[in-house]
Amino acid sequence: MNQYGTQVRQTALALLRDGVRNADVARRLDVPLGTISYWKHVDRAKRGECPGAHQSACPRCDRDLNEEAYAYLLGLYLGDGHIIQNRAMRTPSLSVACTESWPGLMDACEEAMRSVFPGNSVCRVRRKGCREVKLYSKHLWCLFPQHGPGKKHDRRIALEPWQREIVDAHPWDFIRGLIHSDGCRITNWATRLVGGERKRYEYPRYFFTNLSEDIIRLFTDTLDRVHVDWKANGRNISVARRASVALLDAHVGPKH
Repeated sequence: MNQYGTQVRQTALALLRDGVRNADVARRLDVPLGTISYWKHVDRAKRGECPGAHQSACPRCDRDLNEEAYAYLLGLYLGDGHIIQNRAMRTPSLSVACTESWPGLMDACEEAMRSVFPGNSVCRVRRKGCREVKLYSKHLWCLFPQHGPGKKHDRRIALEPWQREIVDAHPWDFIRGLIHSDGCRITNWATRLVGGERKRYEYPRYFFTNLSEDIIRLFTDTLDRVHVDWKANGRNISVARRASVALLDAHVGPKH
């Protein structure tokens, strides 16, 4: 977004503050609508006007946390999520990257965010080839203590005792979040001799890949709790046994 320069951004913000619609600003300045939306959110957050910025109640400490939604959102965060706060933003933001080809995943992610943070607004920011489902909250540090400097696979990732209790109570929601972020369901094929004739047969398989050994261990430990057989090949986890695939189909299913 820096390619547009400070003058273009300042002009856009002046128009937005005057009440001009995002789409009209985007057309007038020939800037993508997603970029305009992002500039507007950053500007409102900087001035303390972002929706949800004045919500003081913590979803975990002051409310009844929706644990099922949180277990799913935690899985998404550990996979494709990140938290950002810089000097220009009074309130940190949580973003989960979702590819454009899976609108159902974006809907599920947004629903989980709204369930965990019922007093906050959720938006979608367009990026190249994907969209970030995003919200601002001052309580992100409380909900996601795994946040820290650098990439997740370069630092230790471990669940707090209260998070472990939630994951143990809702293992399938956690697994679904991890697979929806860094996993997939594919159809493999192989050949075998049947009556002297080589025939091809197909079978479904789930994969999960992550650079963090800690996150992989969280995934496989949770699979063990729900009696799903898995195999590891480096940082790739495969589930191919028919009964285990059937369990994942019943509780997770392919991304859409």
